[in-house]
Amino acid sequence: MTNLPPETRTDPDDETLPCGRLLSQVWADWEGGVHDDHTTQCAHCRLAVADLERLESQVRALDSDPAQQPVDAASFIDRVMDVVRLELRPGRPLPLGETDEDLRIMENVAARALRRAAEEVPGVRAGSCRLGGTPVDVDLSVHVPLTTPDVQALAQQIRDRVDVTAHERLGLHLGEINVRITDLVSEDEAAPRSAQEGSAP
Repeated sequence: MTNLPPETRTDPDDETLPCGRLLSQVWADWEGGVHDDHTTQCAHCRLAVADLERLESQVRALDSDPAQQPVDAASFIDRVMDVVRLELRPGRPLPLGETDEDLRIMENVAARALRRAAEEVPGVRAGSCRLGGTPVDVDLSVHVPLTTPDVQALAQQIRDRVDVTAHERLGLHLGEINVRITDLVSEDEAAPRSAQEGSAP
């Protein structure tokens, strides 16, 4: 006997986990301390909760570092967690390969691969990545080095890298690739994540 709740979807952007539960409801139950047998035993629900709990704990660690706190730390954390919740949604399945092939990739998995592709361009740090439409359009935000001599040329490099990754690595056919440069950062801030982590004590 499955312990699945009735469908209560009201938000068209809300996602249903493979077990049948709405992701938003799983998060709401976790935050409210509500637990049942299904949530305890379901691998999909446990993974969703674990991902959210891990990221939330990292964000709320800002509370213990006054030097890193903005003026309104509580409001800042709430805004970050809103973004976290959005990024953790698995999204819709996207078609891979030709139209007669029954292959799919989840939206958040494809977005993660495309963000990493953008960061293969030296100095680029990728932010949000939204996918939509048929063929799939990409809306990607990035930070680029302050010393970039030609921002438009760099944006084209990012588009090319994202397109190659989508086509050759994923088999995903893209439409428009929109690159939004949201910040120009110093050389240290633009360093790849792996380099920053490797230099940490």
